[in-house]
Amino acid sequence: MRFYDREHQFYCGVDLHASSMYLCIQDDRGTILVHKNLPTSREAFQVAVQPYRQNLVRGRGMHVQLVLDR
Repeated sequence: MRFYDREHQFYCGVDLHASSMYLCIQDDRGTILVHKNLPTSREAFQVAVQPYRQNLVRGRGMHVQLVLDR
């Protein structure tokens, strides 16, 4: 298993379901920046994470990775 050893500016957690997802984005100090329910769609996710995308932690092998990379 690979681990990274650098800090990131933003961290994202997603609780993904068939018709909805709950998204939480925090900064590196733990301040909650986004905390909301969204429809499960690529467009909704991409709009929500767009301001944070360049410095956002993305998990490999997760459904979220597929949405980000398309």
